[in-house]
Amino acid sequence: MREQSNRPDAEKPLAGWRVLVPRGGPWGDGVAAGLRAKGAVPVVAPLINFAPTNDEETLEKALADLAAGAFDWLTMTSATTVDVLTAYRAVIPAKTKVAAVGETTAAALQAAGYRVDLVPERDNSAAGMAQQMIALEPEPRDILTLRSEIAKPVLTRSLIEAGHRVRSVVAYRTVGVPVTERIANDVASGRINVILVTSGSVAEQVYLQFPNIPADTVIAAIGPRTAKDARQTGLDVDVTADRQTVDALIEAVSQFALPHATDEFLP
Repeated sequence: MREQSNRPDAEKPLAGWRVLVPRGGPWGDGVAAGLRAKGAVPVVAPLINFAPTNDEETLEKALADLAAGAFDWLTMTSATTVDVLTAYRAVIPAKTKVAAVGETTAAALQAAGYRVDLVPERDNSAAGMAQQMIALEPEPRDILTLRSEIAKPVLTRSLIEAGHRVRSVVAYRTVGVPVTERIANDVASGRINVILVTSGSVAEQVYLQFPNIPADTVIAAIGPRTAKDARQTGLDVDVTADRQTVDALIEAVSQFALPHATDEFLP
């Protein structure tokens, strides 16, 4: 494991670093802006994208029941699920409480005009959210969980075992996006200094698409849960943010020692 460094330039601690941002769109733009503010050169190369569910009828029925007040709770485990809500113009009644798995998801909900009633205090994961909901709700409740097609059933299983009535519905699919030959070569050659890993799905694509990652390339995970998923995939994680937020991830990378910078490669 590499050590943290005390950089002389506190305002631009990532000067000379080329950082791969694994998602595009507004999210990727926001991360790129945060990296530039620290002096880095962001390389936006989407490794995953999101596709509609294959069972749109079931999703539409669930959202209609949600609007009609059929559920006591709605759980959201990713900011992408919020995009689904806005795309369908979903209505969340005042009686239905909303649980978000972490700060990023909560912020996406609030930005879209939805309220947030619960964010796990310690463990920003499906397991952490289930534990806190179960503690808050000793009596059986009707709960709608919207999830990715590949999400593990941790939340649903825990809530059902606690006696709650859960409807688990696939809101979207996660699909891999092949990178360009140039990006693949930049990673293999070491021109990319840091690869951000922001989910288990991203970790899988990093492992599959970049089979020869140089030892000096820093792999940075957005939180402990993602770091665990990345290691299970086969990646060596060098940096783990203490919270599952972009700001925490960039800050963790900023505190880390880079073996070499690539100023000579800057465009």
